[in-house]
Amino acid sequence: MATQTQEIRNMRLISHHDLNGFGNIGEGVHLQQTQDGRRVLYMAHESAPKDITSVDVTDIANPRLLAQTELAYGHLRSNSLSIVGDTMLVAYQSLQPGQPGTGMGVYNISNPEEPRQIGFMDLGGEYSRGCHCLWWVDGDYAHLSTGAADFQPRNQKDDQFYMIVDVKDPTSPQEVGRWWFPGTREGDADPMPARHPQFDAGHRLHNGNVYPERPDRAYCAYMDSGVIILDIEDKSNPKMVSHINYAPPFPGFTHTVLPLFNRDLMLVTQEAVRLNGEDYPKLMWMMDIRDETNPIIIGTLPMPDTDDFFNRPGRFGAHNVYENQPGPTCFYSDNLIFATLFNAGVRVYDTSDPFHPEEVAYFVPDIPEGAPSNGINDVYVDENGIMYVVDRLKGGLYILELTV
Repeated sequence: MATQTQEIRNMRLISHHDLNGFGNIGEGVHLQQTQDGRRVLYMAHESAPKDITSVDVTDIANPRLLAQTELAYGHLRSNSLSIVGDTMLVAYQSLQPGQPGTGMGVYNISNPEEPRQIGFMDLGGEYSRGCHCLWWVDGDYAHLSTGAADFQPRNQKDDQFYMIVDVKDPTSPQEVGRWWFPGTREGDADPMPARHPQFDAGHRLHNGNVYPERPDRAYCAYMDSGVIILDIEDKSNPKMVSHINYAPPFPGFTHTVLPLFNRDLMLVTQEAVRLNGEDYPKLMWMMDIRDETNPIIIGTLPMPDTDDFFNRPGRFGAHNVYENQPGPTCFYSDNLIFATLFNAGVRVYDTSDPFHPEEVAYFVPDIPEGAPSNGINDVYVDENGIMYVVDRLKGGLYILELTV
């Protein structure tokens, strides 16, 4: 069995919850402030059998599990969720195209002990695996990485695209617009984009983020197609503003795009998907977007010692970052970056000098008993700077704070 002693610098571990043995959490973590004054953390599971887990974190030193729901099918994953008020959206993706149950669920969570589905958008189809990731912060429009019944990719790896969904009536979500990388859909006039010669992850959207500072822009992590900024002023007809790709020569799988509006910068991550650093380097780039039509890479966030982490079990490299979600329970910083690096834990970077970002804190937990490795997957930071860190394999929820 893999073993490892906890490592920590400039952080304090406040508490841990193993989520009743179902500690496999995806990229969906969000905090709700309830009408009766409680603070409830919702987490989407990376794989079956569990769907959503809610934990009362009003007392962060003593998190208490409230509810844990079941997926309708063993082939589904929930993976991603977003909350506005007492409504929650959940993404549902299948293992293989054409399997049932895929799409976007809408839930009333006014009672955290009993989330109640009030709407569902079916996004299944012969070539669709449904919705992988969603972003929803304004209460009106959700931004999805998804397949659909009427979308046939030329290559099955290119099956998810950008879709805008009107959810002003949460019981009846409606598509209002979509965009896909030219050449990836059957029937496109453009040629299909070249495959990555070493690690072909696909020319599909991982996630598209839209912020209140720039509601007419979608910042898209388009996997092997790199970074794409879209003009979505006309939501029925998104248009490309700019495109930057570094794969090849680097491995692809662009995962997250985080604009830092006050500084005209953008932070971009690539997901490590192979064990023991096989697909390294999977990095976090700093980009200058003063001219949004021409993003320029100006620096990278420093990585932990590769000789060390390559030789530890599990994935090593970048994954996700806290995405500065707007909202009353959300932290905001345009200098500090909170990042998850799988077996290298959660790490915090000061990007005050974007040409030379510095690591200022980290936490790598013990490998959970019975788990093959650490898989620190996502981090949510509340308005008080408290970090809610989750593992994709078995570790569950870690609650931490910075001590610097």
